[in-house]
Amino acid sequence: MQNPTPFTGTPGKVIALHLNYPSRIAQRGRRPEQPSYFLKPGSSVSASGTPIERPAGTELLAFEGEIALIIGHSIRRINPEQGWAAISGVTAANDFGVYDLRYADKGSNLKSKGGDGFTPLGPRVIDATDIQPDALRVRTWVNGALVQDDTTAHLAFGFGRLVADLSQLMTLEPGDVILTGTPAGSSVVQPGDVVEVEVDAPTAPGAPSTGRLVTPVVAGAIAMAEYGAGPKIDDLQRAEAWGSAEAAGLPTKTLLTDELKAKINSVGTATLSSQLRKRGLNNVSIDGLQSTRPSARLVGLARTLRFIPNREDLFISHGGGYNAQKRAFDSLRPDDVLVIEARGETGTGTVGDILALRAQVNGAAGLVTDGGVRDVAAVTALKMPTYFANAHPAVLGRKHVPWDTDLTIACGGAAVQPGDVIVGDADGILVIPPHLIEEVVTDAIEQEREETFIAEMVAAGEGVDGLYPMNAKWKGRYQQWLQ
Repeated sequence: MQNPTPFTGTPGKVIALHLNYPSRIAQRGRRPEQPSYFLKPGSSVSASGTPIERPAGTELLAFEGEIALIIGHSIRRINPEQGWAAISGVTAANDFGVYDLRYADKGSNLKSKGGDGFTPLGPRVIDATDIQPDALRVRTWVNGALVQDDTTAHLAFGFGRLVADLSQLMTLEPGDVILTGTPAGSSVVQPGDVVEVEVDAPTAPGAPSTGRLVTPVVAGAIAMAEYGAGPKIDDLQRAEAWGSAEAAGLPTKTLLTDELKAKINSVGTATLSSQLRKRGLNNVSIDGLQSTRPSARLVGLARTLRFIPNREDLFISHGGGYNAQKRAFDSLRPDDVLVIEARGETGTGTVGDILALRAQVNGAAGLVTDGGVRDVAAVTALKMPTYFANAHPAVLGRKHVPWDTDLTIACGGAAVQPGDVIVGDADGILVIPPHLIEEVVTDAIEQEREETFIAEMVAAGEGVDGLYPMNAKWKGRYQQWLQ
């Protein structure tokens, strides 16, 4: 094991990747099929301790803690299996950008991310021969508070693939740097803030670390000249810079308005089910589960988490650290319902008291799993309902590997997609396509009015023939009853 060495020199090329970490991909709401890149000038590189200037007149200077790969020797047209061998070391990076100027770049990111000091690197380099590419960690602090914490175990695009892909079209030379994407947590910083980034390999011998890359933020004093594009922002740029509309203090639009939720809660799942059946949707119930709070109503929008069957080597690579399960619970927001695909496996837990509490603190509407729940007494004590197959004391790794999030899954015999409307009560749980929810609820309210009338007539001694369902005669009387 070699000790990390100081980072020195100016790279010939700095190539940055757009999206790579699943947490950031989920935040952005778009999943790339292939990696995409942009260039940053070598003059944007700075050392640890060097201040970054937020240009005068701008508002949205955002940090992005990243892992930087350093090319060790000249390569051209290699394959992904050869990619990691071309890396001599890794260091910490901060891919700063000014969102006020993104509109002027037309996708190039030159003005928004190419300024002097906008690519701090260092302070030390970890020898690539000492580490595994899928066992690195990147963390970022702002004013001492941890704001980014993720590992390379679940990247959309592995490091070897990135190097090989870029080498198809250009010669990568010694000292060139590849920035490999940032996890969720990137946000806006202000003059006076201090941003720190550290990359380490916590499971490698000696747990080598780059040390903290420190960047103080200062205010620029010279306004941008009128002969170039000046700062301009809108609510989209504010939301993307801060990480979400909520973080940016913007009003958020949601399918589940308070009015719509009140309408949904005014009708039973049995009525909603019959309306879905009239539309040809018969396979929209999540079956075989019980609720920790049978009297509580569950209404929310689906977020999804998928477990695959346990395989020891895959659990080592995907089960530890900030895995898909922890990322899913950490990212829950108000109105979210986390639906977990556990394949109906009842021989272990899929969630326990700590993660369930995290979901409730985040404002989630509820949890649904077709597997087991640990610490069931503590989970039951929460105000948030959890639907589950059974109680079980065993930990996740006995039967499952947490694999991926926010994709179409199966739970309790039903297909569930992110954004589906989840409605649950003592009768069970329904999955409602979001484009149908308004009309289904409107018709369900009318159906329950009709059934209230029918029940009154039956209580008064009327027979059900012609009344249930109503024939023309009874429909006429129903219209009079409405008046």
